[in-house]
Amino acid sequence: MRFFVRKRKQTPGVIIIALIDVLIVMLIFLMATTTFRQHPALKLALPQSSQARKEGASPEAALVVSVDLVGDLRLGSSPKPVTPDDLTTALQIEKLKNPEVQLAIRADEGAPFGRIVRVMDAAKVAGIQTVSAFTRKAGQP
Repeated sequence: MRFFVRKRKQTPGVIIIALIDVLIVMLIFLMATTTFRQHPALKLALPQSSQARKEGASPEAALVVSVDLVGDLRLGSSPKPVTPDDLTTALQIEKLKNPEVQLAIRADEGAPFGRIVRVMDAAKVAGIQTVSAFTRKAGQP
């Protein structure tokens, strides 16, 4: 005689919806706390200036040309050096794409001045009117 009916035991299940909720919250937290700062490819010692502005102070993004201590030129964030002739051609192409393009020179403090002048000449040949330079505030490392 059997007075009670034996129920089948259900296998425990993982509630997937709760796991997805936790993962979404973690993803939002990581996205909110991550900094999106671009780090330059070159480590340069910028010259000091008492009138230095913050890096993102201009409303439009400028095209950046880097000049390192040896005098190698780099356009944008490219890791390989660019020759002055290639730089002139690249600046002319950028000028055709955007007639209001601005050029920013990021030169090391000990960079050869002749290379900086070549960059400015290339900008003039390309027809770029606005050329600025990156500096750091006096007294900052």
